[in-house]
Amino acid sequence: MLNRWTALVVISLYLISCQDQTNKKNYQLPAIEGNAINVIVEIPAGTNTKIEYDAEKGTFEPDQVDNKDRVVAFLPYPGNYGFIPSTMMDAEQGGDGDALDVLVIGESLPTGSVLQAMPIGTLILKDGGELDTKIIAVPVNESERTLQVDNFLTLMLEHDPAKRIIEEWFLNYKGRGQMELIRWEDENFAMQEIKKWSTANE
Repeated sequence: MLNRWTALVVISLYLISCQDQTNKKNYQLPAIEGNAINVIVEIPAGTNTKIEYDAEKGTFEPDQVDNKDRVVAFLPYPGNYGFIPSTMMDAEQGGDGDALDVLVIGESLPTGSVLQAMPIGTLILKDGGELDTKIIAVPVNESERTLQVDNFLTLMLEHDPAKRIIEEWFLNYKGRGQMELIRWEDENFAMQEIKKWSTANE
């Protein structure tokens, strides 16, 4: 019985180790592949718990405030929220020191999911006096899209209510008056931002 228990523990630790390595490997994926970007999902669409990737551990952990999981006291996330691997917004260049944020519009995906997406716009905000850039994207696979959009003009002209929902959500998810809208930019600007902050340029 003891041998079985020991074997189970060893196998469990091995699987956890493999998962950590996989997550670390995913973090090192290129930001851009062809015309698509890679995205790693931290927070599934339709949920409120703030989850962040720990690059050192290779794990996804709930963000903590006063030793409690941070929960967004607003409507659930309107898309799958995560980051673009192999990007880093250098603080010396005006960034926040983190990977570039991205919201992928589509059905809910589990934390840790890796998908290819297509940028359709850029929402530029000010958070506590610092610029905060959010890349807005859709899955590359059209069958996985909830909005048949592949550029910012189509988003504005045919899906303006969705655009306004995304904007209002980001302006209010931290509380009224905490975030300031600077402007929207298109998909070309989004790709320029991704290239700007890509660690492949180092």
